[in-house]
Amino acid sequence: MEDFIFGTLSTDDLKLFYHRVARRGVHHAHELDPPDPEVGKPVRIAVLVGPDAPVDHVACYYTLDGSEPAGEHGQAHHGYCRPLERAGLEWDNFTWGYLSRWEGTLPPLSEGSVVRYRIGAWREGSGPERGKEIFCDWPDVKSSLEEAARAFFHHEPAPPAALGDPNTGTTFTYHVDRLQPPRWARAAVVYHIFVDRFNPGQGKDWEQTGDLKGFCGGTLWGVAEKLDYIADLGATCLWLSPIFPSPTSHGYDATDYERVAPRLGGDAALKALVDEAHRRGLRVVLDLACSHLSDRHPIFQDALSNPGSPYRDWFFLDDSSLGQSQGYRAYFGVASMPQINLAHPGAREWMFQIARYWLEAFGVDGFRLDHANGPGPSFWSDFWAECKQANPEAFCFGEIVEEPSAIRRYLGRMDGALDFHLADAFRRAFAYGSWDADAFDAFLDRHLAYFNHADFLMLTFLDNHDMDRFCFIASGDKDRLRKAAALQMRLPGPPIVYYGTEVGLSQTVSKASQVGLEASRMPMVWGRDQDAALLEFYKALIRDRFEAKPWQK
Repeated sequence: MEDFIFGTLSTDDLKLFYHRVARRGVHHAHELDPPDPEVGKPVRIAVLVGPDAPVDHVACYYTLDGSEPAGEHGQAHHGYCRPLERAGLEWDNFTWGYLSRWEGTLPPLSEGSVVRYRIGAWREGSGPERGKEIFCDWPDVKSSLEEAARAFFHHEPAPPAALGDPNTGTTFTYHVDRLQPPRWARAAVVYHIFVDRFNPGQGKDWEQTGDLKGFCGGTLWGVAEKLDYIADLGATCLWLSPIFPSPTSHGYDATDYERVAPRLGGDAALKALVDEAHRRGLRVVLDLACSHLSDRHPIFQDALSNPGSPYRDWFFLDDSSLGQSQGYRAYFGVASMPQINLAHPGAREWMFQIARYWLEAFGVDGFRLDHANGPGPSFWSDFWAECKQANPEAFCFGEIVEEPSAIRRYLGRMDGALDFHLADAFRRAFAYGSWDADAFDAFLDRHLAYFNHADFLMLTFLDNHDMDRFCFIASGDKDRLRKAAALQMRLPGPPIVYYGTEVGLSQTVSKASQVGLEASRMPMVWGRDQDAALLEFYKALIRDRFEAKPWQK
């Protein structure tokens, strides 16, 4: 059984690669205590130094006014400096050397403070050696691992494990605030709609259903016509797949972030859908990819073709160290999806403006944040604050397909995250049958304890648009689906129902086929093609959930 839910960590070789890179050089990796800084309390920061970095000093350069900190060798040029002290040593077999842990404390601050900081490490001495200060986080773990995963899935040799510039580093950010998820989100039941595959609407039929990589004809008008169906199911929130103009049916490569794709009904259709949803007490969440866009986007085209473009620094152009033959860094090496450099102030503010626009002009209720581990925790600290300022009731949750310790770094930076590890456990235990009840119960007990934080919601799901449908991997055994769904609805995290799962929608081939990820994006079935008994079962489960209120326990 190979589900490949965790793309960059799908194999033992990739996990080992990750382990080695994360223990080389100098890494902070947003390790804070507490992870969500509290008003009026100090914050402890930690740094891990690998055996290949023979340093004897570590310092944190920070500012409190949102500006970029600067400093070297323990002297702040802009802002302040706090030295860190070595707090311990441990031996690591894979790097075959000692790892040193360094810790320091930043001062307690008032509500609304924004801390930006950089961490440097160096060896005592004089001459050339003293000039070699290494700044966290180096090597670039994320880019290194993505390149390794891309090579693995393309059957290519593994890349070098030291990507990035040790003298550049990262500027980290945290906010001191009291932000928390909205009350409505804690009790939400989310219905996940792939718009192109849900319902054409306005009396139209599907354009075609044979080529799942092409457009099938679903629209936002079609979604609006099925709001009574969604409300009758018991769902309280719609999560819409990307609605922006795009050359693909999935839409995660936008060519324009400030209008709705005409093929989906345009701006008028979204306005009508949001108004009608709100009239029924339903919330509407948009899917937003901040980390990358389409190579056809005018901003990227200008940056790529014009040496004097003001947007050139908004992307990672001509970075040969990342092994991208097209001359720019792209999402998992896919040339049609260039990455946005959200560390650049202009690009960052542009993305904030986009989020505010949809919250304010259209009244949407939040965002599902695609590939949230791409921009990383610091960006989302700023993004979350911007969204809450525009709408305090906004719900922002991330797609973070990483290990649990990495997911917890987003606490205090967004409202929650999709629970991929629980989805994996559900599929192993109930669909594939590769876990017995004891194995699942042990995992569940530990997992719920690990993420036991009232202000970070873990949204549960059994399948989604990037993985084979539950019914398909369960060989059509709907009793397995019923057992999994019954348990899902009893757990505290907001449950997500992927469109059609509630009526037995499956697929014809695995995503491992030439069809790829589109395999699980079959057009929705209606009327007599639905499993009416399964639908009634789901309705009863959701009614029972609202009576039991597990999110309050």
